[in-house]
Amino acid sequence: MTNENGNISGRTIGYARVSTSEQDLRLQLDALKQNGVPRELIFTDKASGAKESRKGLDSCLSELQPGDALLVWRLDRLGRSIRHLVTLIDDLQQRGVGFRSICDGAIDTTSASGELIFHVFSALAHFERRLIAERTKAGLMAARARGRLGGRPKLDPSDPRIATARSLHRVQTLSIDEICSTLRCSRSTLYRWLKTKSSP
Repeated sequence: MTNENGNISGRTIGYARVSTSEQDLRLQLDALKQNGVPRELIFTDKASGAKESRKGLDSCLSELQPGDALLVWRLDRLGRSIRHLVTLIDDLQQRGVGFRSICDGAIDTTSASGELIFHVFSALAHFERRLIAERTKAGLMAARARGRLGGRPKLDPSDPRIATARSLHRVQTLSIDEICSTLRCSRSTLYRWLKTKSSP
């Protein structure tokens, strides 16, 4: 990826993104050009970073070849989240493509120190994934211990609110939302109550 002088041996390809069509790309484009990226090798998007697929980014990733480096103005221009960013940069590394961020100077996978910083990012993303999985598992176990499965409470046929809900719904003086507000329940719970006869 680098030659004997420590410089990138392939091309430097740029990517720039703004969230809406009203925003201006010029600041990012100027920064990329000042860092040696030819205009014809800059790919752009005017789209939310939350989008799963972006036409400009997809074209940029397809253009990158082993030995090339991807340059962005700032990290949040590239990834939807830390996890997405780590996945993208890890994929680039597997392909022999470097990555640099202009405003985040420490993030430069073409250098040893920058690569170390990226591995810290990667470890944090992996840690976050494990925490989410563990919390989800613990939440389900706690719900089951309280007599709930998958987060939904068990229906108690003796609950007096069931009969009240059926009566209010039958006379049609209140809307569904008003009944829910009165009985302090969700719409889904109310509909379950309406399908169930209360215990005598």
